[in-house]
Amino acid sequence: MCGIVAVIGSREAAPLLLEGLRQLEYRGYDSAGLATVRVLEDSGEAVLSCKRAKGKLKNLSELVDTHGSFGHLGIGHTRWATHGKPEECNAHPHRDSSGKIAVVQNGIIENHRSLRESLELEGIHFSSETDTEVIPHLISRELLRLEISGCKPGSSTLLKAVQNVSQQLKGAYAIAVIWELAPDALVVARKQAPLVIGFGEGEFLCASDTPALVGFTRTILPMEDGEVALLTPLGIELYDERGYRQQRSPSLLSGAEHVVDKRHFRHFMLKEIHEQPETAELWVARHLPEGLPAESPVALPFDESFYAGVEQIQILACGTSRHAAMVGAYLLEQFAGIPTSVFYASEFRYSAPPLAPNTLTIGVTQSGETADTLAALAMEANRREAHGDPAFASRQLGVTNRPESSLSRQVSNILDIGAGIEVGVAATKTFLGQLLAFYGLALAFAARRNSRSSSEILKLLKELRSVPNHLRILVQKHDQLSEALAHRFADTQDVIFLGRGINYPIALEGALKLKEISYIHAEGYPAGEMKHGPIALIDSRVPVISIAMPGVVFEKVLSNAQEAKARDAQLIGVAPEGLETEIFDALMPLPEVSEWISPLLSVVPMQLLSYHIAAHRGLDIDQPRNLAKSVTVE
Repeated sequence: MCGIVAVIGSREAAPLLLEGLRQLEYRGYDSAGLATVRVLEDSGEAVLSCKRAKGKLKNLSELVDTHGSFGHLGIGHTRWATHGKPEECNAHPHRDSSGKIAVVQNGIIENHRSLRESLELEGIHFSSETDTEVIPHLISRELLRLEISGCKPGSSTLLKAVQNVSQQLKGAYAIAVIWELAPDALVVARKQAPLVIGFGEGEFLCASDTPALVGFTRTILPMEDGEVALLTPLGIELYDERGYRQQRSPSLLSGAEHVVDKRHFRHFMLKEIHEQPETAELWVARHLPEGLPAESPVALPFDESFYAGVEQIQILACGTSRHAAMVGAYLLEQFAGIPTSVFYASEFRYSAPPLAPNTLTIGVTQSGETADTLAALAMEANRREAHGDPAFASRQLGVTNRPESSLSRQVSNILDIGAGIEVGVAATKTFLGQLLAFYGLALAFAARRNSRSSSEILKLLKELRSVPNHLRILVQKHDQLSEALAHRFADTQDVIFLGRGINYPIALEGALKLKEISYIHAEGYPAGEMKHGPIALIDSRVPVISIAMPGVVFEKVLSNAQEAKARDAQLIGVAPEGLETEIFDALMPLPEVSEWISPLLSVVPMQLLSYHIAAHRGLDIDQPRNLAKSVTVE
């Protein structure tokens, strides 16, 4: 969740660190800091300096501009508070008692309390509430032990100290360490948290996410779990958790998809909503080209063995990805005929269902770095491996927007949604991309299982190819409608979203979007469940937003909406224009499409209405409070 940037080379580190951190702002943070090591020309001695600031990155930048931060070696950090409030004293980097060691960390050190207590018994004074601060003190203690045993200050000694300390840390973390007495050394380590090394010309940059490498390099080396690396201006030494030297070739980033540009839009979120027609168009071109055979109507990157013998599917996801998974489960069950269950990844880790044979497990994470989803997939793979029966063997698929992420190194089958980088914390175009991925899977399985006729499959294909054009019209139309409607929510404190069938997850997603960026309490319910409790909440002060698309539950949803209107609720409909939908006090009209593809369209008014309500309130839409784009800790 936090952002790490570290650099060593021939250029001033501070500007590179600040630019890298700017590229990671979208991840969410509440404080920032950097530390650099400078070698004094007159004496040849090295000096470590540290700057930290609460709030936005501009505060740190102003501090650096005012007081300076020089040197060719440095580490930087944007912090999302876990242990300790978002105050300057808890901002990274953290230093040891001497001030000569500086550390930044992304993750959680689970045994920090016991480590802290043992250090305090040795007389160490702590200046923060964070779990991270134990690390520089442990490294300082280890360096002293190594010095006593005859090791001289330098890069190899720092490497050994970090390797030894890593063995003492429990949890998921990525760290970067610098030492005043080793001005030519940067040591980084990772355990269940992302860290990527970028290769420049005579310099190296390490970051927790690839956008920080924009403009620096396209050549990267993602670190593997448990690895520790020593970076010097001359090269990289990479070691596994047992201390054995590793040799691995770097890879190339595609480059263009990592360029972040807001263009003429006021916020990234609005830009990304407007990019959804293009997202759909690219998906159709890639996966639904004309001329595919009837037995394989969608082009997905899997061979026939991937589909063979699958008897049931379980999907693991969190947040918005889980809502996409719920639509996916509906499609896989109702269209493709495969029993499918959706689990919160965070719950699955500790209460997984009994193992069933011939099961495909799908992990959905836009970043490919969601800690709970990665851990749940690993746990499921381990328990299936331990079973021994080939029918229970692990079969896994990752659905992500970041094919170079940790997910792709953990799961053999990857479905890249190809939405391009998304900066806004509230997912929009990546949600659409995840939905489209599940439409592709449902079509592929349906054709191979003969659960749908050729005419039904061809009809859905035709409808999906029409989605980009529908989206172009909807985005433009509802941008204006939502802006006009937003003023009605000026004093709103609670909103109810209703949906049914395939659009129930869209009601959940609409409620989540409103909560995330407007801070209005909102809940999504299956429309038929309203009378079983939630109706007690309804009065004239609680707007009800109802998704009513023609299909098997259309009349039922309208009836449920009437029940809300009878309680004086302000009723807003997401539905086609017609006599039946005149019951709504305000209508956000959609074209009359089949119920199957309706989620791809009904989500657009939800996104735009949430956006304009938040904009009307003057809130920080792209970086809402307390949220992070990529949740890399449990």
